[in-house]
Amino acid sequence: MKIFVTGGTGFIGQRVVQKLVDRGHLVQALVRSHRAVAQVEILGAQPVWGDITASESMHDAIHGSDAVFHLAAWYKVGTRDIRRAELINVQGTQNVLELAFNLKVPRVLYTSTLAVYGDTHGAFPDESYEPPAGPFLTEYDRTKYLAHYQVALPLIQRGAPITILMPGIVYGPGDPSLIGQMMRMFYRGLFPVLPGPELTITYAHVEDVAEGHVLALERGKPGEVYHLAGPALTLEEAVRLWSQASGRRAPFFSIPARVVKPLAPLVVVLGKLLPLPEVLSRDTFAILDATYLGRSDKALRELGWTRRPLDVGFQETFEAIASQTSTSLLPSLRFNRRKVAAVALGAGIGGLVAWLWLKRHRRKS
Repeated sequence: MKIFVTGGTGFIGQRVVQKLVDRGHLVQALVRSHRAVAQVEILGAQPVWGDITASESMHDAIHGSDAVFHLAAWYKVGTRDIRRAELINVQGTQNVLELAFNLKVPRVLYTSTLAVYGDTHGAFPDESYEPPAGPFLTEYDRTKYLAHYQVALPLIQRGAPITILMPGIVYGPGDPSLIGQMMRMFYRGLFPVLPGPELTITYAHVEDVAEGHVLALERGKPGEVYHLAGPALTLEEAVRLWSQASGRRAPFFSIPARVVKPLAPLVVVLGKLLPLPEVLSRDTFAILDATYLGRSDKALRELGWTRRPLDVGFQETFEAIASQTSTSLLPSLRFNRRKVAAVALGAGIGGLVAWLWLKRHRRKS
């Protein structure tokens, strides 16, 4: 099959491209830089210059394709650039999916996310769930919701052969997301205190999620939606497994989200003055006591999808982190004063939160 892929150099996308190439497909991947060209060629695919925000740049590549995978997305916690999030996640998705529909591509696979459901308040919805249209905890949640419910599903109702895939949290070697940053910080000993241990999310290894995408092409049905979510853990449970997988010490104690969240306004102000890491963004504070959950029974049953055990996946991830990073933070930040200042400020905020929590706890006791 001739397959066109957007987001083919991304965390999930590069694995999807590799698996498609390994199965013998002719893969074309959208690129916007010379670095991306090299990445795509190493995977054995053909680079195509273009941008999802410019439909005409994709026309020739999508025309005549047997399938299109749309994985490209804007994924960042704590953004201040709402317009860019909408341009990529909403308008970009509309450009790709409508172009594929108009050019009569037989199969289109779109990567949505469980985040469109928002906080499920402890429930594990299946694919039939219809979430409320807000309020949203992050801009990523909001813009992916719009792409899912105002772009992809209406096109399906018009007859577009779109299959929607909805991963939960995806982790693994090279993870650039907030969870990946947290795992690297944990490995470096930067989590002496764990804020928001109640946060509950699903974890699936990136290789398994990529395989789920390819299985959806091979066994999935147009018009269907499939969750690709792993087991659910609270952040406290996840960190305990991280400790076992990495040999690093778990945080000394946890601070409930109700104690940490009142500090969000302070972080917003400081974020305008200093380059705070994403783990100190307003969005992070907003999700500290949320649950982002979903059931994957349908994908397990209809696609034959499988997921590796979390202890195995976490160990693989920390082995990769160990081989790529130093256990000492200072050498890696030696020539970046702004980053050092941000981390120092983060440590100061963490210390303040810990002091306030201990003070309140002692009063109650």
